[in-house]
Amino acid sequence: MVGKGQYCLFPNRKQFLPRFLVLALSILSTLEISTSFDYGEALSKSLLYFEGQRSGRLPYSQRATWRHHSGLTDGLEQGVDLVGGYYDAGDNIKFGLPMAYTITLLSWSVIEFHDQIAAAGELRHALAAIKWGTDYFIKAHTHPHVLWAQVGDGETDHQCWQRPEDMTTSRRAYRVDEENPGSEVAAETAAAMAAASIVFRRINPRYSRLLLVHAKQLFEFGDKYRGRYDASIDVAKGYYPSVSGYMDELLWAALWLYKSTANISYFNYAIHNGESFGGTTWAITEFSWDVKYAGVQTIAAMLPTEGRNKEQKETLKKYRSKAEYFICACLNKNNSTNVERTPGGLLYTRHWNNMQYVSNALLPLAVYSNHLHSTNWTLHCDSGQVGPDEILTFVKSQVDYILGSNPMGVSYMVGYGPTYPVKVHHRGASTVSYRESKVFIGCMQGYYSWFGQRGSNPNVLVGALVGGPDKNDGFSDRRDNYAQTEACTYNTAPLVGIFAKFHALEKAYSNSTVSNK
Repeated sequence: MVGKGQYCLFPNRKQFLPRFLVLALSILSTLEISTSFDYGEALSKSLLYFEGQRSGRLPYSQRATWRHHSGLTDGLEQGVDLVGGYYDAGDNIKFGLPMAYTITLLSWSVIEFHDQIAAAGELRHALAAIKWGTDYFIKAHTHPHVLWAQVGDGETDHQCWQRPEDMTTSRRAYRVDEENPGSEVAAETAAAMAAASIVFRRINPRYSRLLLVHAKQLFEFGDKYRGRYDASIDVAKGYYPSVSGYMDELLWAALWLYKSTANISYFNYAIHNGESFGGTTWAITEFSWDVKYAGVQTIAAMLPTEGRNKEQKETLKKYRSKAEYFICACLNKNNSTNVERTPGGLLYTRHWNNMQYVSNALLPLAVYSNHLHSTNWTLHCDSGQVGPDEILTFVKSQVDYILGSNPMGVSYMVGYGPTYPVKVHHRGASTVSYRESKVFIGCMQGYYSWFGQRGSNPNVLVGALVGGPDKNDGFSDRRDNYAQTEACTYNTAPLVGIFAKFHALEKAYSNSTVSNK
């Protein structure tokens, strides 16, 4: 799965087992065995989650069997086929920006941890999760300079509590174009399709090339016709407003296009616009669907400097400095600003769906740890040098917190472990399955009959990562507590590769202890 512009974690496969075994021993031997979890199970369940979020006509291979076909007329009113894609969270809206970001993260996970995902037997499910999104993006990109970026609106959707199979709310579709630009969503979709093109390059070359055609057109559109997408799609403001603007997405897309094409023009774009767009100047402590700078800086920091001119080397050095600032902030090793932590040790950014910031931060940290291992480099924080194993040990501590090693003793991944949230804020999961009862559930009837019922949800949204605890590690499992009990696709997406990584490490560690007995 390694192509131009793409890094191979173990370039010499003959060295794979020894180096991997050393890493497994160094990471897992520092922790109590009792704090380790079944990361293989967590990986499987994380991918199952995306099947519960599907919109459109579901395939025969659908494993989340409590779901059924939905949104089959999406786009019909506007004369375009917008059937498919993902609902972002516990509602029935298809928001293009977070959906594209989800696919970028899933693709990044597969690119970096392909071998571990494959060894766990989950590669086909990971590819299916990515392709469900990119198939939809192909439909939504109806013209080089037209992208349908949202279906449904939050105001009408949130007035009803209906499973997606019964939706009676507005399914109006919204687009960005030359007169109504949307650089954030155009660039993020370009990034998603460029990253996915790397994933499919060998197993489906034709599809990979098609994704690149769309990615290039979308990047050109987003860059040429610049403007905030939430100014063009006003109904997105209350849910996914673009606080950081679109410059981070343009840099993000350029780097993914460079990795997928090796076309130097995309590299030069990131170099020449690094300062003016904030890529080399913003010191960031957050990586999210809105703020992509930490991801931009991490990818740029891993680009080789050999053969570059002075300006390029200096710019890459600046990118690396900012990437390492973000990582050091997560590790609490900056002299000034660090990411806050709960008393139980969880990264804490803000109350509303804090777990998204935790899981999103872990992917660039794990990827950069791999990079440091492969290059024999160390990280330079204010408090001293940090090796790749220390970074990965911290990542593991956060993953273990998510899976149940926390003051509440709760797994914040639904369906994993003995105790997990059972009243997830999710319309489909909290309502009787369409397969069990095809009786229509009306808009307000859902609130009366299902939202307000005190029992557990009738359907388990397996693999969903909910918003999680507050700054004091407190958590209240209530359906109306959406800040803590609602899950989003971009919460789970970055954990896919990380679960695979730790599953492989634990397996190698287990095999080594057995052989040494």
